[in-house]
Amino acid sequence: MQIAFHIPGPLRPFTDGHSEVVLPAPAGTLREALDQLGSLYPGIRDRVITEQGAVREHLNIFVGNEDVRYTGGLTTRLTPGAVISIVPAISGGLSSERRWFDDPGIIIEPPSK
Repeated sequence: MQIAFHIPGPLRPFTDGHSEVVLPAPAGTLREALDQLGSLYPGIRDRVITEQGAVREHLNIFVGNEDVRYTGGLTTRLTPGAVISIVPAISGGLSSERRWFDDPGIIIEPPSK
């Protein structure tokens, strides 16, 4: 079985619009898989990996359901049929009003101005 990458919308211009890329050859580690992806689509590598060879801070990478930050990073071992998801980090904040949740004991106050 081949290894597949799920590509998020913001990175699809670098994979000719593909939302999924299946690697043509086996890869033993995440680094090897990313190297193959970068060979197929040269523009994507620099958007995923820093000049120092680390995953960019604003991205999360999952192999299956496991966040690679906890499974060895780029040395995470891959098995045949692995699915690798590149997920951009999402951040946000609170509006200026109080937020109430289902539990009436939880209230989040907005930051002081």
